[in-house]
Amino acid sequence: MIIYVVIGAAAFAVGSGIFAVVGYNVRKVRAERQIGSAEQEVKRLREEGEKQAETIKKEALISAKEEILRQRNEAEKEMKERRADISRMERRITQKEETLDKKAENLEKKNEQLDKKIKENEALTEQINQLREREMQILERISGVTAEQARDEILTRVESSMKHELAQRMSDLETQFKEEADAKAKNIISLAIQRCAADHVAESTVSVVAIPSEDMKGRIIGREGRNIQMIEKLTGIDLIIDDTPEAITLSGFDPVRRETARIALEKLIADGRIHPTRIEETVEKASREVEAGIKQAGERATFDVGIHGINGDLVRMLGRLKYRTSYGQNVLKHSIEVALISGMIADELGVDSTMAKRAGLLHDIGKAQTHEMEGSHVELGVNLAKKYKESKDVIHAIEAHHGDVEAQTITAVIVQAADAISAARPGARREDLENYIKRLEKIEEIAKSFSGVDKAYAVQAGREIRVMVKPEEVNDSGMAIIAREMAAKIQEDVKYPGQIKINVIRESRAVDYAK
Repeated sequence: MIIYVVIGAAAFAVGSGIFAVVGYNVRKVRAERQIGSAEQEVKRLREEGEKQAETIKKEALISAKEEILRQRNEAEKEMKERRADISRMERRITQKEETLDKKAENLEKKNEQLDKKIKENEALTEQINQLREREMQILERISGVTAEQARDEILTRVESSMKHELAQRMSDLETQFKEEADAKAKNIISLAIQRCAADHVAESTVSVVAIPSEDMKGRIIGREGRNIQMIEKLTGIDLIIDDTPEAITLSGFDPVRRETARIALEKLIADGRIHPTRIEETVEKASREVEAGIKQAGERATFDVGIHGINGDLVRMLGRLKYRTSYGQNVLKHSIEVALISGMIADELGVDSTMAKRAGLLHDIGKAQTHEMEGSHVELGVNLAKKYKESKDVIHAIEAHHGDVEAQTITAVIVQAADAISAARPGARREDLENYIKRLEKIEEIAKSFSGVDKAYAVQAGREIRVMVKPEEVNDSGMAIIAREMAAKIQEDVKYPGQIKINVIRESRAVDYAK
């Protein structure tokens, strides 16, 4: 039994080995066949690739040859065209050269002809000059006047004729302009004046305080004068106590100090307690009241005029004008009047009335400064306006309102006119007699300094001058020239409010105005 098992196992092992050998041989044969097929395929693909490469190479050579041939043909064509262009240009240049040669020949011929004509003209000119000299000699011998004398005579006649025509033309133009402008200007100014009813206050350097009885004078003076000395020391104002019944006079150049002293004195009189300590308290309180009144006056002025947005310090400066006067005219009231008139003139002319009123209200703001500040009130006013950021038009109007600079804007011209209207209003201002007489004499002296003037009289309080000319020296047309020159001279040499009318009288009259 065991032997059968062993024999079976051996047989199985031998069979398995035989089967493995046979399978190996079969696989080997298959593999060799596949390798052979692959080698053949590779060989075939290589041959096909070589054939295709050869075909592509041939096609590329053919394309390259065709491109070279095409470019060669194009280059030959372009060369032919360039040769043709060069030929055309050569022919054109040749033609131009020929034309230029011909022109040069013609110019040479013309130059020769011109030289010949110039020589002929020079000869003729010489002959003409010789003939002219002979004629001049003959004319001088016949007339008895040299050429220079004749020329001077002609120039004199022409100058006289032109002067007459100029005067006539100037007179005609003035008449024409006045007919058109006077009515318009008078209408505008009269409307502005009629619509503005401003008050006029004449200020002085003294104030009077009423007292209830004569006994009060002794109490104000005090023991050994200590009360009156204290008042004068604190206020800087002189108290004049004389025989005037029931009145004490306050004297001082500073209106603010004088007003402070007046208020303090009235309070002391009303209270009845008059001694140094009480005086000091009362003066301090009066000073605060005056400062508050100054501010209120400035605010009231801006309210009355209708101007807003002015710097607070500038409003306070404006209020100080309440205590400033110019020829007796209160400067604050004058400024308000100028502002109102400026606004109305601006409305009539169709320009910005708010700007005109603002400039008119601030035009004299420099007068609010004290003597401690150097410069004219115009310069101080300009500096203040610049400091508080006023507009360029307002600054220029302040600078130009007295003619220190030429007015460049319509606002500046309006303020000038309104300022003159307010100052020239009858009764608005006063001046001392001596200065008034000197001004009249100066005006008459200027008028008499002109050639041909016989007599001159200043009339109408210096607002008109009547000039009588010598009829034998000044003709009708010359009067207009004298009137204009006299107006310019007075305007340049004399300072005056308003305007002066110049009447030149002969057999007729020529009128002009110095503004």
